[in-house]
Amino acid sequence: MSVQNTIDGLTTEAILESISDGVFTIDHSWTIASFNRAAENITGISRTQAIGLRCSEVFKSNMCETQCPLAETFKTGQPVINRSGFIVDLQGRRIPVSVSTALLKDADGHVIGGAETFRDLSELEILKKNRARQRFGEMSSNSPAMQSIFDTLPAIAQSSSTILITGETGTGKEVLARAIHQESKYKNGPFIAVNCASLPDTLLESELFGYRKGAFTGADKDKKGRFALAQNGTLFLDEIGDVSAALQIKLLRVLQEREYEPLGSVQPVASNARIICATNRNLEEMVAQGTFRQDLYYRIHVISVSLPPLRERLEDLPILAQEFLQRFAALEQREIEGFDAEVFKAFFSYDWPGNIRELENTVERAVVLCSGQTITLDLLPEHFDKSCKTEQRKTNVLQETRRQAIVQVLERNHYNVQSSAVELGLHRSTLYRQIKKLGIDTP
Repeated sequence: MSVQNTIDGLTTEAILESISDGVFTIDHSWTIASFNRAAENITGISRTQAIGLRCSEVFKSNMCETQCPLAETFKTGQPVINRSGFIVDLQGRRIPVSVSTALLKDADGHVIGGAETFRDLSELEILKKNRARQRFGEMSSNSPAMQSIFDTLPAIAQSSSTILITGETGTGKEVLARAIHQESKYKNGPFIAVNCASLPDTLLESELFGYRKGAFTGADKDKKGRFALAQNGTLFLDEIGDVSAALQIKLLRVLQEREYEPLGSVQPVASNARIICATNRNLEEMVAQGTFRQDLYYRIHVISVSLPPLRERLEDLPILAQEFLQRFAALEQREIEGFDAEVFKAFFSYDWPGNIRELENTVERAVVLCSGQTITLDLLPEHFDKSCKTEQRKTNVLQETRRQAIVQVLERNHYNVQSSAVELGLHRSTLYRQIKKLGIDTP
């Protein structure tokens, strides 16, 4: 009885064709007798090419020489379950796989061959790589640029000192401030945020310090300010660089004396709120120009944290994009699995002037427009496509420049690869790969 006969039943064949794991069977001569659709997809080899060949001619794997799972199963009679390894596809790419094996027996219990299933673990490996290596509160990162920041945040959070967070617009300064609050001794108190650039000076003062009844026309009752609301908690002053000179003086007093006076009051009120400030401006330059008080700068600059822009922490881009996708897909009640590979090519070639906030808005827009299960390139704003094409043009120019340089060296050395490699400072095998990659014709 042949191995092929054991799987010729319609039901068995339908099952093998429907599963996502690759499955193949061999006979006693190690010849492949069956090869399902998933095996074709994972290896890139069609079943018409594979059937009839020895499995060692089809599979290139790190397990073939010394740790062949099927050989072990034939020897011991025991199945191998979920052994990790990799295979190499037709393009030379290493594909991580999990392999399981079993013996095939006829109706009389005689061994007539073996079966192997292999599962593509590529997506799992990508998820492992994208899983954040560093975490602080709700913040996560894979970026070396964030490493030193994450190392110091636990100590910063536990202190009572004023913190200044700097960084470009959209880098996540308020997110960091909230994370510090949640990890601090003030976490049981409120987190109160105010954008100092969004309010005119007179209104900002009353918002910060509050006012007493009768302080001005229309003040028919007392109103608590943000300092009062933040008692026993954290007050986040965003865009501190936009505060006027007059209000800077009043803020300085609060930070120095830990007390303030509501508008219309002559009695100071104690403040024990922890202060975190943030700005996208260069306060040192503003101090030099006389537009920001030096004494206030030193008072808020007790501890400083500078957040890098997204273009300097691109390792975090897949994590952030996936987090935004999950959030907005849930809000829109949509089932969207992920991003097309072309989307990430566009993401990585883009400069992200709006940083993480721009990425968040881009993903939200794509989720709203998406009608399928994958975010595709056409769902991104037009400037991403232009950026991708610009990056491709740069790559083409660099490749052509490199090609011309190698051709000149080859011609100078009469196409002697060894001599040309020495002149270029390359290993001979490296130069051979460059010649092939760049399509250089050699005599």
